[in-house]
Amino acid sequence: MTDGFMGPPWQMDWRLDALAAFEALPAHVREMVYAARAELVTTKDPYFRGRETDACLPGGMQVMPVRSSQPNGARALFFDDGDGWLKYTFVPRGEDPQIIVEQVFWQGSDPAKEPPAEP
Repeated sequence: MTDGFMGPPWQMDWRLDALAAFEALPAHVREMVYAARAELVTTKDPYFRGRETDACLPGGMQVMPVRSSQPNGARALFFDDGDGWLKYTFVPRGEDPQIIVEQVFWQGSDPAKEPPAEP
């Protein structure tokens, strides 16, 4: 047990289907997800409430509520300039608060490969 509110770094847990989707992503996309994860677990407020609170995120990342009618509900962290996202919720329990990743999705394309060498 701890005294007072626990702050970052937050714990992160993955639903099994979200983890399987993450592991199926190409390596360069997994690196982008790792960067998004690092931003989430170290931010003071994982819900990014208020105006311009996600301005501190790296370029190509943005956070917004999944449903505007549920301000404390699920959030989507977009990465790769909106080509992918993590859908997550934050459980702010007094003991062991954590972020739960519910879905990972990416619709981008693999980077261009070098043309085959001529014989």
